[in-house]
Amino acid sequence: MINIIELTKSFGKFRALDNINLLLEKGQAISLLGPNGSGKTTLIKSILGLVIPDKGIITINGKEVSNNWAYRSHIGYMPQIGRYPDNMSIGQVINMIKEIRSEEKKYDDDLIKGLGIDKLENKTMRSLSGGTRQKVSACLAFLFSPDIFILDEPTAGLDPVSSEILKEKITAERNKGKLILITSHVLSDLEGITSHLVYLQEGKLAFYKTVEELQDITGELKLNRVVAALMQQTQPKKMSV
Repeated sequence: MINIIELTKSFGKFRALDNINLLLEKGQAISLLGPNGSGKTTLIKSILGLVIPDKGIITINGKEVSNNWAYRSHIGYMPQIGRYPDNMSIGQVINMIKEIRSEEKKYDDDLIKGLGIDKLENKTMRSLSGGTRQKVSACLAFLFSPDIFILDEPTAGLDPVSSEILKEKITAERNKGKLILITSHVLSDLEGITSHLVYLQEGKLAFYKTVEELQDITGELKLNRVVAALMQQTQPKKMSV
């Protein structure tokens, strides 16, 4: 669904992405990992069209994304920190997004009901806790049933019950054949969801493999232990892809 070919991006002398090649396909739930400054955010923003790469091509469903913003309608994006007009209520924000996407007539309100957002629609955005703002962002990402989800730290700030509801929704969408791309620093939240791991290091692709392949390589079963073992192996040299 998403094909990334020789993607390179520099900011001054800092090379954020260095010749990245990735093929992300439907039915995958891919965890995008790497230390701070590894290029994760730049990669996500490049896919979303918020950063223009210096070199390389990104195609979605076979169509190049450059100068073709219509592809964004196929993506549900959940930012790490959602920013909304403070004076608007939750209900007004949701209705505003529906009006912007007026061509869409069917809505997925599973999370709106499951996370209890329907009971808070009159609350203003300025009055919300960080966790409730995160719930609103999740509801908006899933609202239009897109083919692709890009979720940046989706469980950050959520209570345990809400986190489980969101993870169940992510799994259900993956089972429908959707493509899920997730970044998270809480590896336990990715357990049971992730099918593939992409690890970036200093702007380069260190590895892109299935969880099962990496479990065999490391001899570990838990995702956090798998990643810890891989980090020890990749210190002297990068793993082959």
